[in-house]
Amino acid sequence: MKPIQMVDLKSQYLKIKTEVDKAVIDVMETCAFINGPGVSQFARELEAFTGAKYVIPCANGTDAIQVALMALDCQPGDEVIVPVWTYVATAEVIALLKLTPVFIEVDKDTFCIDVNLLESKITPKTKAIVPVHLYGQCADMEAIMKIANKHHIFVVEDTAQAIGANYTFSDGTTKQAGTIGHIGTTSFFPSKNLGGYGDGGAIYTNDEELARKMKMIAHHGERIKYHHDVVGINSRLDTMQAVILSIKLKHLRTYEAARNAVADKYDQAFANHPKIKTPQRAKNSSHVFHQYTLTLCGVDRDALQKHLAEQGIPSMLYYPVPLHHQLAYKHHHNPADDFSISESLAKTVISLPIHTEMEAEQQDWIIKHFLAFCN
Repeated sequence: MKPIQMVDLKSQYLKIKTEVDKAVIDVMETCAFINGPGVSQFARELEAFTGAKYVIPCANGTDAIQVALMALDCQPGDEVIVPVWTYVATAEVIALLKLTPVFIEVDKDTFCIDVNLLESKITPKTKAIVPVHLYGQCADMEAIMKIANKHHIFVVEDTAQAIGANYTFSDGTTKQAGTIGHIGTTSFFPSKNLGGYGDGGAIYTNDEELARKMKMIAHHGERIKYHHDVVGINSRLDTMQAVILSIKLKHLRTYEAARNAVADKYDQAFANHPKIKTPQRAKNSSHVFHQYTLTLCGVDRDALQKHLAEQGIPSMLYYPVPLHHQLAYKHHHNPADDFSISESLAKTVISLPIHTEMEAEQQDWIIKHFLAFCN
C-alpha cells in the first residue's frame, strides 16, 4: 500500500504529466511569465465553467478578498460580518483594511454561517457579509441575499473551499458558488480542489463596473500603463500557474466525483455510529468535499490522532481555535456573543484524508483503524 496522504498531489500530477509539462515548457520558451496569453485564456475558461460574467485572476485567495473589499469602497470602521469558524485569511484582510470584523456563529450541521442570526448582527455600519462556503458546500445563499438586499449590504462569497459547488434556489434555478453574491473569491492553493503548483486566486463578479475596478486594483490601480486611477496592490496570477490551472480545470468535475466517492464510502462506514457524526449535506447545495470532516462524541481526539499517526494515517483539525479566541482578534469579540457551537466544534472535529487519487486499500485501512479506536 502506498503511504497515505491528506492530499496526493504527485499521483494527480502523474496522470496529467504530459499535458502539464508541455504547457510549462511552452511558457518557458515564450518567456511570457507575467500576463501571458495563458492568463486571459484561463480567465475565459473559468468564466465559462462558473457562469460568472467576469473573472479577474490574482495572486492568491487572500488577495482576492482584499481586492473585493477595496472595490466596495469600504472605509475604516465599516463593519463586515464573517463567520467565527473559518480560516483566518477571511478576517485577516478585513482587519488589514482597518474595517471591523463582526463575528457570527455557524450552523452546527453544515458549519456555514447561521442565517438565523444574520439580521441581529447588522448595524448602520455594516458594509458587507462574507459567507464562507466551508469544507466544500454553499452557505444558504438565498436567505443571505434576501437579507443583504433588504438592508442594502454587499455580499462577498469566500469560495476557496467550494469551487464547482452548485446552489439550488427555491424556484429550482441553480448557480455556482461564487456567482451569487456581488463578488466571489477563490484560491488555487495546491491542496484546493482546483489547485495550482504554487499560489493563485481569482475574483468573480457579474457587475461590469466592479470587474473594471477590481482589475485595476489588482494591477496597482492602473487603468492604462503608468496611469493609476485608484490606489491598488500588485496581485497577479503568473502565466505558469494559469496554464496548469487550465489543464486541471478540464478535469475538475472528474476530481469532484472522485472526492464524492471517497466521502460516500466514509459515510457508509461511519453511519449511525454513536460516537461519530458524518458531514451533513446542505439541502440546497451540492458538496465538492474539499475536506471530509467528522464530529466526535465521547472520543479522546488527541489520542485518536496519535493512534491514526501510528498506523500511518494523517489527519487534520480544521480549525482548532475559533477566530474570537485568536489573540489578534480578541478585541473584536463581544463577550455577550454566544459562540458555543464553534467552541464545541474546535474540540470535536477531525478531518480524514480525501483526494482524487485515494485507493480502496488506503481508505479501507483508514476506516478500519478509525473504527477500531472509536468502538
